[in-house]
Amino acid sequence: MNIFAGIVFILCTATSGLCTGLLWRAYRRSPAPLLIWSALCFLLLTLNNVLVFVDIETLPQVDLSVLRFATSLFAAGVLIYGFVWDT
Repeated sequence: MNIFAGIVFILCTATSGLCTGLLWRAYRRSPAPLLIWSALCFLLLTLNNVLVFVDIETLPQVDLSVLRFATSLFAAGVLIYGFVWDT
């Protein structure tokens, strides 16, 4: 386990969580539908980053790759839905 890899995973999680918070705050100020879909996408990407950290750094003997790929696919699906059907 590399300490720098863990730091990068934590920073990626913090960055996507910050993006989620900023998008949610912007949605509360002006309720544009695309902002809520983007916030939900980044929320799922934050969950994905947490799963990456847990899968690679915390529990390397447990394979969470299917769950990680499912959350990232669902995040992209939420954003595509917001782009196509709700704008």
